[in-house]
Amino acid sequence: GLVIDGRTLNVIFQGGLEEKFLALTRHCRSVLCCRATPLQKSMVVKLVRRQLKVMTLSIGDGANDVSMIQAADVGIGISGQEGMQAVMASDFAISRFKHLKKLLLVHGHWCYARLAKMVIYFFYKNVSYVNLLFWYQFFCGFSGSTMIDYWQMIFFNLFFTSVPPLLFGVLDRDVSAETLLGLPELYKNGQ
Repeated sequence: GLVIDGRTLNVIFQGGLEEKFLALTRHCRSVLCCRATPLQKSMVVKLVRRQLKVMTLSIGDGANDVSMIQAADVGIGISGQEGMQAVMASDFAISRFKHLKKLLLVHGHWCYARLAKMVIYFFYKNVSYVNLLFWYQFFCGFSGSTMIDYWQMIFFNLFFTSVPPLLFGVLDRDVSAETLLGLPELYKNGQ
């Protein structure tokens, strides 16, 4: 691991040593920046996003973390003693740091699985409808007449576009929360 403080980050950013810093961090399993200013925190996140072209996650609990949270792809705010600024600037909010594991491993896995299934479902819904219109045009001799009444089309989109995502969002859990917490490697399986 690498522990780096704010004064060293200042030397790195002012001296043009970003490439060497990233080369060093690639050999580490974890990098911890301590005693850094809000600007330095956001610059580290932007550097990692720009140079490594990876998705970044920032976690913060105070007003000094807002710029870092906004610079990341995904921001998590922890409501605590320092106020609610980080929570208001974040994508997700948790009340304690210990809830981060469940947010990432359980809800992240469920969300990814649900989104993947819903994308496939919407392709299926649209392909089936367009296929029906395509073959109807052969039946009516390409006259341009409408196959489906306007109200039926509204209800088709209402029921087949809004109801399934609600049902999937509430009911679809491919693996239980206990299993996902016990086997964190299942998170990589979806990717």
